[in-house]
Amino acid sequence: MDGWDRLSRQLEDIRVLIELGAEAADEATLAEVGPLNEELERGVTQAEFQKMLAGPHDKSSCFFSINAGAGGTEAQDWAEMLLRMYLRYCERKGWKSEITEYQPGDEAGVKSATLAVTGEYAYGYLKAEAGIHRLVRISPFDSNARRHTSFASVFAFPEIEDDIEVKIIESDLRVDTFRSSGAGGQHVNTTDSAIRITHLPSGIVVACQSERSQHMNKATAMRMLRAKLYEKELQERASQAAEISGDKKEIGWGSQIRSYVLHPYKMVKDLRTGVESGNPDAVLDGELEEYIVAYLMGVRRDVKDVS
Repeated sequence: MDGWDRLSRQLEDIRVLIELGAEAADEATLAEVGPLNEELERGVTQAEFQKMLAGPHDKSSCFFSINAGAGGTEAQDWAEMLLRMYLRYCERKGWKSEITEYQPGDEAGVKSATLAVTGEYAYGYLKAEAGIHRLVRISPFDSNARRHTSFASVFAFPEIEDDIEVKIIESDLRVDTFRSSGAGGQHVNTTDSAIRITHLPSGIVVACQSERSQHMNKATAMRMLRAKLYEKELQERASQAAEISGDKKEIGWGSQIRSYVLHPYKMVKDLRTGVESGNPDAVLDGELEEYIVAYLMGVRRDVKDVS
């Protein structure tokens, strides 16, 4: 409320200046109104945006996963491009990001990867990126230089604090150890301490290979599992509410949220908000703020897909 009270006082100050300037025909006083009004508009926009981040877990850190779609090497290379994009975005936001799970592609790229993102409002921002991302380009893996379309999915799960109850029964878990492998570089461990946990009732699988001990990897994997189980419960409740209200949304590879076109022209377009850029290189380097803010602010436009 303090923010809104401050904005109300600013508005009242502007009204007083306008009245004084008009009564005295004082152009200097009226000239002060413009900058103050611009400042007020920025404050209102910021306050509205903060209101969009008022969810119970929006302020939390999160786990962020990327999975290649069908298409083999093409899709796996695209998933790795997205991984780099989000690492750069986290760096721009000043968040700490750590690759906790990394499954390399068969020839290039990555089949799946999970980030632990630590920072204020990490989940609030990154939840806006959840969905299907589509890439259209001339394939660097096609000797005939044909145009290919690739898909990858992105999911965000808030890191759940210990005071939120998510019941996990030990007998419902299968815990496997394995040796990490592939192009994880310095981000992953290469001993046999990697942990994979399967939650048998839900089929949810989590893995961690970034730590140097099985104990630490298991602890991180359990945090990821708790987050995913919590998110699953939220999704089930949302689905039930949508059925009651009749508001059903298609979920699948045909429901991409954003298209990244590198050929025959260059454009990135968000299919939910209509926000677009003719500079995909900058977007793929982590310049995502405009897209995320527009979505969180509830911008909606009738948008035709690009291909």
